[in-house]
Amino acid sequence: MSWLVTRSNKSLNLVVHYYLEYSYFDILLYVNGLDIYEWEHRQSFSTPILRRYRYTGHHGNHVWWKLLHRCYGSSHPFLHVEPRRTDEIVSSCTTIFFPIPVALTIASTAVKRGDALKFDYNQKVRGVNLGGWFVLEPWITPSIFQQWANGNGVVDEWTFCQTLGPAEAYNRLSSHWNSWITQDDFNQVAAAGLNHVRIPIGYWSIIPVDGEPYVQGAYNILGQALDWAQAAGLKVMIDLHGAKGSQNGFDNSGRYGAINWQQGDSITHTKNVLNKIRDDYASHPAVAAIELLNEPMGPSLNMDGVRQFYMDGWGNLENSNVAVTFHDAFQGVTAWNNWGSGMWNLLLDTHHYEIFDQGSVSMSPETHISTACGFGSQMASTGKWTIAGEFTGGITDCAKWLNGLGKGARYDGTFPGSSYVGSCDGKYTGTVAGLSSADKYNIGRFIEAQLDAFEKASGWIFWTWKTESAPEWDMQDLLKNGLFPQPLTARQCKFSLIPSSFHAQNNSFVVLC
Repeated sequence: MSWLVTRSNKSLNLVVHYYLEYSYFDILLYVNGLDIYEWEHRQSFSTPILRRYRYTGHHGNHVWWKLLHRCYGSSHPFLHVEPRRTDEIVSSCTTIFFPIPVALTIASTAVKRGDALKFDYNQKVRGVNLGGWFVLEPWITPSIFQQWANGNGVVDEWTFCQTLGPAEAYNRLSSHWNSWITQDDFNQVAAAGLNHVRIPIGYWSIIPVDGEPYVQGAYNILGQALDWAQAAGLKVMIDLHGAKGSQNGFDNSGRYGAINWQQGDSITHTKNVLNKIRDDYASHPAVAAIELLNEPMGPSLNMDGVRQFYMDGWGNLENSNVAVTFHDAFQGVTAWNNWGSGMWNLLLDTHHYEIFDQGSVSMSPETHISTACGFGSQMASTGKWTIAGEFTGGITDCAKWLNGLGKGARYDGTFPGSSYVGSCDGKYTGTVAGLSSADKYNIGRFIEAQLDAFEKASGWIFWTWKTESAPEWDMQDLLKNGLFPQPLTARQCKFSLIPSSFHAQNNSFVVLC
């Protein structure tokens, strides 16, 4: 066996050449912290194999690494190099111990490189989601669902298309796709000083499944949107918002209800969808990031399977010059601190909302602010690029149908099982201009606090650019009425930490406006 250590763009590479069963292997090990990732290419195979190793301890003059698991689908390229020795025979079993000379092990933390990407994620992401465009959400565009306000079972894009049939569903959706977001919206986003748009899209628009009611056409318009973004000087994160089987059971996954993403061939289908996005759009100058999957419901899924899916997806996208983005799967950002070492182009996405349970909507505005500030500190501790890929200005869940078509709000006690906190007047439907002075004040300082908090890490992407009538969520309207800062770094309030040593409670924040 031969060893070669090289440095490239601040990342340590350890190249190992094997001879095994008369077939040559080229292996690239990324040494980072306690994890090693190995791409193994046998002459008789066209698809390299990704293996992951973990440090297990010192033994004499060597450091031993143990193979944890193997996955397939990596597309790492190799130039074949003859081995320098052929006397090292390595078993092909799934558990291997092998020594690396101590002199070659170099302690390091996760390297966050930005030089090979179309956006340097060592800089701050400041962006907005284009929600409700290619994936319907009743609360963003209630007019599309209004005819079913009193029931009849239409609650998401699946039932919308199923009820109308393909011809009428396509007529209505194509009109929506071509009008909800236009080139002028991209120009407005850029004029506000933002540098990213996150564009959600569902699997059915990319690789439809036979027998499902969805209609197609959005994917081609996505291609047009990339050109608009490039012309406006914006970078795009393409977000796979819905996967076959539904990864979370939310209406915004395309189909409300059961979570069946890990059943049957759904994960394989999801990988194929991501590969098509890669092949069709990753080379576009505007595409800086691809999100593997929006909000997989980790507590209801097999998390080993989720992590394996993320690793497979990263392997398939690694050489695409995009930031491979993965959601925290509702495990919390710190749960991923020790995962992904060596996978240099990873971007962790977390979504921060303080409204979707009774305790959260009952908090005071000051507690909302201190909660957000504390969360920003967690984001900054992950050792990898980390953004808040969704957040809102709202401290209530009052927006019409935010909790589902026909469902009320926790804040005013109209959601089943909730209790009254306050009035939804002006927030159920309306405009920012129609909000009370108190609501404007609280929303404005909550937005500023979150921007400060999330920029402790890698930045933020607001949800969402526009709505028909949800003022707490409508960035376009918030900008127009001065509740979203302009320029983005301007502040009307100052948020200062009061350490617990000077305070009777835990760390808290004082707000000066």
